[in-house]
Amino acid sequence: MSQRTAARRASRQSAPIVSSSHLVSPRSRELSELEFGLIVAWNAFSRWAVRCMAAAGCPDLTITDVLLLHHVQHRARNKKLADICFVLNYEDTHVVAYSLKKLVSAGLVQTEKQGKEVFYSPTPQGEAFVQQYRTVREECLIKSLDTELNADIGELARFLRTMSGLYDQAARSASAM
Repeated sequence: MSQRTAARRASRQSAPIVSSSHLVSPRSRELSELEFGLIVAWNAFSRWAVRCMAAAGCPDLTITDVLLLHHVQHRARNKKLADICFVLNYEDTHVVAYSLKKLVSAGLVQTEKQGKEVFYSPTPQGEAFVQQYRTVREECLIKSLDTELNADIGELARFLRTMSGLYDQAARSASAM
């Protein structure tokens, strides 16, 4: 038995690590463990992304600003507000619109009106900060990543997308109650 398999078995047998013990269900303590992991991972990722962007020379951005700047640059295609919200699973378009306005004011994103639609794209300065972010990311994060974990990371990413669908469906159900 590999060390990784033994560690997984041992962790399953120990007490759950959760943030809200009153929510632990006899049907799935693992879901409460996952939710705590999501909370901790989201906060760590948010802190990382904001600090990475600051190290890239662009301080004072929120996590939403950083994510939007990266997404606006994604695949070098202009993007509409509704498409950005849809892809990144933001429900509140006002939060995204406010962040995009901040990025436009900072000279990182530009707008182009086509008919009634407004499209967003990065400015050359925005592109330069995104490239510098990538450089910092390679140096500080990727360099220290155990590449043997890459297959597990891919599986986890697919799992998280599946869970986001379950949470979205549960949110719709809860809204109908």
